[in-house]
Amino acid sequence: MSGLQHAERLWNNILALGGRRIAALGLIGLVVFLSVGLGAYYLSRPAQEPLYTGLSREDVGRIGGVLKDANIPFDVAADGASVLVAYGHTAQARMLLAEKGLPQSSKSGYELFNDLGSLGMTSFMQEVTRVRALEGEIARTIQGMKGVRAARVHIVLPDRGSFRRDQQPPSASVVVRTEPADDVSGAQAIRQLVASAVPGMRPDRVTVIGTDGALILSGDETSTATTGKMASLEKTVSREVQENIRRTLTPYLGIGNFEVSVAARLNTDKTSVNETIYNPDQRVERSTRAVRETENAQNRNSQRPTSAQQNLPDQRTRSDGNDTSSNETQKREDLTNYEISTKTIQTVSDGYAIKQISVAVLVNRSRLAALAGPQGGKESIDAQIAEIEQLIGSAAGFSKERGDNVKVAAVGFVNDGQPLEPVAPLSLQDVLLRQSATLINAATILLVAGLLIWFGLRPAMRAILAIPAAEQEQVAALAAASGASLPGPDGAALAGPPGSGLAELAGPVPTNVAGMIEDLADKMARSPQKRLEQMIEADEEQAAQILKRWLMREEVA
Repeated sequence: MSGLQHAERLWNNILALGGRRIAALGLIGLVVFLSVGLGAYYLSRPAQEPLYTGLSREDVGRIGGVLKDANIPFDVAADGASVLVAYGHTAQARMLLAEKGLPQSSKSGYELFNDLGSLGMTSFMQEVTRVRALEGEIARTIQGMKGVRAARVHIVLPDRGSFRRDQQPPSASVVVRTEPADDVSGAQAIRQLVASAVPGMRPDRVTVIGTDGALILSGDETSTATTGKMASLEKTVSREVQENIRRTLTPYLGIGNFEVSVAARLNTDKTSVNETIYNPDQRVERSTRAVRETENAQNRNSQRPTSAQQNLPDQRTRSDGNDTSSNETQKREDLTNYEISTKTIQTVSDGYAIKQISVAVLVNRSRLAALAGPQGGKESIDAQIAEIEQLIGSAAGFSKERGDNVKVAAVGFVNDGQPLEPVAPLSLQDVLLRQSATLINAATILLVAGLLIWFGLRPAMRAILAIPAAEQEQVAALAAASGASLPGPDGAALAGPPGSGLAELAGPVPTNVAGMIEDLADKMARSPQKRLEQMIEADEEQAAQILKRWLMREEVA
């Protein structure tokens, strides 16, 4: 039998069921399909999707209250900064939150002025709002930097007094939460950003603090260095020295045949040296002074003699004794001032100095033995170790006066220094364990579908296709009378041709068999096919017109 015949036979069997049974079967199939589809959809899809992430605790509380009032199911992630909603409610939830002005972070910027009216605003309120807006804008910019998860800025703008000689400069404090927590690489950039955003603020007036309470930057960093910056600088120097040693030993030993560890100790103390040098051999006349003095003095003393004639009138006493003296003095003074040559040297060291370097290197012994060859022994390996120590000292800048240490040891490496073997693929058991959730969902869907088919579709089909007992008796009697073989409810033949023994299997024929046969014949006479034959026999032309109309309707359709 061909496929077309099978299809026609199946279609005829379906049509033989009747309209009521076909509708019932379609309704049951639709219910089963929808139940299985909905079960697969709800069991296979993720429960929730993120609505907003990176929120503050205040925003999470406000959003939760709005979603709860709107009867939208939601959940908060483990980090406390993300809100999750069920699938299909994301757009609705976001539109509802946007109507409520959420999320509304506490770090609002210049949009604070949007809600302020022009009336009733004092100068104090305007100044406070301006400072809040400036803090919010700076915090937003800091949060956009790499590695910064959250930031808060406090700015102090002192009032300018009219009668103050010394004005207090503005200052600021910044609290940042970084990822990872010990990342302090952006602290200096944050300080410069805040100092540039506030008029009149100096970078040394900005303090940067971590959320764990550690002080990152404070005061004048040119004179003091924090512990975190010191540790970061030591790590950087150690990494550079280690990389130099690695680049030196790789061509000699190969990759995987040695391991290097470097510990550097630094001195970041600021040093200032002032030195003044005098050179007496180099002199320059600064000033010259010459003084010349000449003094000439003459003295004469005329004294009359003492006698009685001095008391007589008109008597002139003759003076015979005269004392005469002369004095001549000459003074000469020459003064020359010389400027002695001086040299002043001021040295300021604001960097760092390496106090000590310790280097430890482990070398694969089998690699050294391979380089030494079959004839080489312990002496050859020791010579190679000494050569490696010299290479390491040159690459690391070894200084014996500084107290540097270099230690090289030849040991046996695991797997002989070879790269690790590739990871084996997952076994079937591991795959099943990882996909256990998906398998459980699929098994649940299949179980639900099986239960619906077994307890729903199968009884419904049996009830629809079941033949009433009275009808079975009529069919059996008709088959026994006509000699036909018809199937029973269990698929066995109820009756067959006379003498075949099948009629006896159907049981005794009821007494009203003749009436049942007449009713069945009457039903067959009233069938549509019989009525069409009667119409054709009565009026062939009218039947032909009807058939033409049907054909024309089918062509138009």
